[in-house]
Amino acid sequence: MKRRNETQISQFLLLGLSEEPELQPFLFGLFLSMYLVTVLGNLLIILATISDSHLHTPMYFFLSNLSFVDICFVSTTVPKMLVNIQTQSRVISYAGCITQMCFFLLFAVLDSFLLAVMAYDRFVAICHPLHYTVTMNPRLCALLVLASWIMSALNSSFQSLIVLQLSFCADLEIPHFFCELNQVIHLACSDTFLNDIVMYFSVALLGGGPLAGILYSYSKIVSSILAISSAQGKYKAFSTCASHLSVVSLFYGTSLGVYLSSSATHNSHSSAAASVMYTVVTPMLNPFIYSLRNKDIKGALTQFFRGKQ
Repeated sequence: MKRRNETQISQFLLLGLSEEPELQPFLFGLFLSMYLVTVLGNLLIILATISDSHLHTPMYFFLSNLSFVDICFVSTTVPKMLVNIQTQSRVISYAGCITQMCFFLLFAVLDSFLLAVMAYDRFVAICHPLHYTVTMNPRLCALLVLASWIMSALNSSFQSLIVLQLSFCADLEIPHFFCELNQVIHLACSDTFLNDIVMYFSVALLGGGPLAGILYSYSKIVSSILAISSAQGKYKAFSTCASHLSVVSLFYGTSLGVYLSSSATHNSHSSAAASVMYTVVTPMLNPFIYSLRNKDIKGALTQFFRGKQ
């Protein structure tokens, strides 16, 4: 098989979710709607937390950061897919593909870290309520977010750099709607042993590590809630975690489901369709999960819109 040096690669082809021409208008309308809802919903969460002084707490500080990351996360994949559908083109440039992959890794890992940080915040609030304001001080909150950004950026930069060292063959079709790291690596003609090792190690460390932290935090939270004597006290304590627990379940449930199912079926198109759940649907649902049963968010949004009238 004839090889091409990576410097000669000019573009990849994103095959998308479906190659059926009659489905393209439907897919365009569906994903445009989902993208606009995601951006608007998460933007409203950010505006609510900024405009209402009552929401200037660690929990809502982390929530606003999560909303910002979700906007960036969905913006790395959906706009390019919409452009490709509208222009009836599947092309993405080599530089564009590597850039998209880099930012996708950045925001995916950031999501995981922020969910772990929010779990720690709930752990301190419920298990050590008397020390909460001292422990979760503004400096620590800022450091936790900054550390999450730094570790995520280092991981995405390093993985993107070692992908740049690969050489690719003539077959440059990616059976996905975005440049997913694993799909790009599998297109390479050169040895991908290092890339595979780094990829699986980062998934275990940067994906499994935060998940382990979340599970540990919630094991302690459940123990503390069960120790509360009154039913009302138990409900109040659990209600502060319900939204976060729902988002964690949705994010990890869909992402793990995608990779486990793709490993079992080896069907790239099925994997691409399933990936929509954690790349598009989860960021879209997060604002609804946090606002539907949250009186503080509802009140802040009501006050914000009344102030604009």
